[in-house]
Amino acid sequence: MKRLFLALCVAAMPASAHEFWIEPVDGTVAEGAPLVADLYVGDKLEGATFSYVPPNFTRFEILMGGDVLPVEGRAGDKPALNMTVPGEGLATVVHVTRDYTLTYKDFATFERFCAHKDIAWACARHIERGLDPEQVRERYSRHAKSLIAVGDGEGQDVQVGLLTEIVAEANPFTDDLSGGFPVRVFYKDEPRADVQVELFDRAPDGTVDIRHYRTDAEGRAMLELSPGHFYLVDSVVMEERDPGSNGDPAWESLWASLTFKVPE
Repeated sequence: MKRLFLALCVAAMPASAHEFWIEPVDGTVAEGAPLVADLYVGDKLEGATFSYVPPNFTRFEILMGGDVLPVEGRAGDKPALNMTVPGEGLATVVHVTRDYTLTYKDFATFERFCAHKDIAWACARHIERGLDPEQVRERYSRHAKSLIAVGDGEGQDVQVGLLTEIVAEANPFTDDLSGGFPVRVFYKDEPRADVQVELFDRAPDGTVDIRHYRTDAEGRAMLELSPGHFYLVDSVVMEERDPGSNGDPAWESLWASLTFKVPE
């Protein structure tokens, strides 16, 4: 019970400038072997892992070969995913958190976050709306996917109906990536044109490189990948909300992420 309470408290902590991602222990597993992955919140691909806590997510499942398999576990399990799937192919793990709220400690912190995620317009808009710069409140949720090769790893990532979503338009386990790796960013099922895509690249020696791309008119970006590297692709939507008269959050951020490890 104490373990569950701790997990609930940690997951509710403000993490406005931190990424959320699914990280498989192994990016490629044999047919019949369990898919094992941690849920992370952190910075530059370092952070804290979260347990399997059903109140903290609205969706947690594995899609493979047309099947949708709910991720099963016990409250407090860590890693949060430890499950065997039938057959072989490309497995897409999906995790959507519940909504959280936070209050920024000051306007400068909000400005740094907006600059980092290429949404600086929100800072100017906060003032234009006549909102208190010393009371910036935000609602946020995370919409994460991860690709794991099971057996032959054959298959293709597809849209799975997330509010905001990054879709891999190539298979990192089976396709030729020498010309780049195409991804497409969506919000409410519509492509997001001219928005930032942040790529976190961890080499086998543990060094992390961060690169930024922009989507084209159709919401696509072409990423440069290297064999044996682990990748987190990230993009953030920021929306205005009506705070009403109760001081509710005036902003909502929606975080899309996609992770995978390119084979050697």
